[in-house]
Amino acid sequence: MIVMLDHIGVVAHTIEEAMETLDSRLGFPLDEGATPLPDGAYFAPEGTHNYMFQVGEGQTRIEVLIPAVKEAGTWKYLQRFGPGLHHWGFGCDDVAAESARLRAQGLRQIDLGVADPNSVSAAFFHPKSAGGILTELVPARRR
Repeated sequence: MIVMLDHIGVVAHTIEEAMETLDSRLGFPLDEGATPLPDGAYFAPEGTHNYMFQVGEGQTRIEVLIPAVKEAGTWKYLQRFGPGLHHWGFGCDDVAAESARLRAQGLRQIDLGVADPNSVSAAFFHPKSAGGILTELVPARRR
């Protein structure tokens, strides 16, 4: 079951560009507990360095993706659309079970090349089958 909006993913050219908007202007600080510094968390399937920013006092965060591998999907997305909204991520009790439910509802899961798709900690669904927005499922965080 989906239990919360976990994060909104945005793509940017540089972390400095993202920090100017998110931290300096909006007041959303970098979540250093969830972001290994200085290079963020590297997400190999898309070749991105990812950084988390805390939104207010709730559990929602903004994940900033900085493409590091030219020609990977996120890099192509940034070239085509520019910086901005990339995806939304929902926290759920059981990623594998919720993925199966969404597939049964007609959403098309994106294959990230993982041997066992039921053993991964995140699942992605194609925007064309999910209302135009790349959709991610992650395990729900409990505070």
